[in-house]
Amino acid sequence: MTQHRSDDEEDDFPEWVDRIKANVAGEVRRRRKEMGWSAQDLADQCERLGHSIARNVIANMESGRRANLPLVDVMVLAAALETYPVCLIFPVGYVDRTQELPFRDLVPTWDALRRFTGEEDVPEYDAGLVPEFELHASLVRTVLASLEEEERARFAAKTATSRAQQEEAERKRTEYADQAISAKYNLRHLRRELREEGVTPPDLPPALGDVDPPESDPNTTPEERL
Repeated sequence: MTQHRSDDEEDDFPEWVDRIKANVAGEVRRRRKEMGWSAQDLADQCERLGHSIARNVIANMESGRRANLPLVDVMVLAAALETYPVCLIFPVGYVDRTQELPFRDLVPTWDALRRFTGEEDVPEYDAGLVPEFELHASLVRTVLASLEEEERARFAAKTATSRAQQEEAERKRTEYADQAISAKYNLRHLRRELREEGVTPPDLPPALGDVDPPESDPNTTPEERL
């Protein structure tokens, strides 16, 4: 049901707020019981994670008596229960429909979760640097996979029992090596662009330590720069 706001209504959204708190409370209770934990067990785990949430606070939250629900509590509760914060806010499979914002109709919880995480694009929303970081992760995966396949092909070439097998293995090794070089080149270019925008690129795995060498002669080929 859509909420309608009158001109003299206070700037609060109790129905929406209560629904979100109920989502979190219900999923915390469900996961806690699934793990065989008492409220005290959950409180102890939160304490171990470095953020204290008392047993009575957890009990009041689960029973709907807690007035507020800080984001930091949701983050620590999720970690304690070995799940993601978004899964507490939008419990897919356990709450069929939920409300994303005040005065909005109920929508499938799965759709709400995907918009919350950015998996479903919302045209008017700014995704920040998420697309660039996703591309970075994809390029890293491509390089690592290509290097692994190149090494396998190299081994196959060394252990080939016929000239035809050796030539095929060498062909594959060259193909994977080229893929790795191309992905490294694109990765280096992306990381350079991020730095030019004042952004710190994600860390690279040790195997890709050669992606960020000192700047080389711009007239060299991609192969020479890598």
